[in-house]
Amino acid sequence: MENEGNEIVRLSFQFAVRIVRLSDYLKEKKKEFTLSNQLLRAGTSIGANVTEAQDAQSKKDFISKISIALKEAKETRYWIALLQATEYLPNNHKRVTTLNQELDSIIRLLSRILISSKRNLG
Repeated sequence: MENEGNEIVRLSFQFAVRIVRLSDYLKEKKKEFTLSNQLLRAGTSIGANVTEAQDAQSKKDFISKISIALKEAKETRYWIALLQATEYLPNNHKRVTTLNQELDSIIRLLSRILISSKRNLG
């Protein structure tokens, strides 16, 4: 993958791979399609927007793409919580805990990038 040395690009791509696998698991083993499709869209959109931001046409375009990635990350957190609340995903399972930790790291990093980019805009 291009930009492999960029931490947010790497993290968001690895996270997207895990989301694809989780979505497949939910569909195959739990026969859950609606929420897993929402999770798939939001969870993979994070990395797609981060990748688009790498080739932004301007600083404002970069900020816009990173903002969208952050919103998608927060939406992903919602879908995971809903899947846990409806017992499609176990609350204390190690993989789910790790996934939530990775997502929290992505959200913190995107927030820092966004704050720094906005500060340097002027």
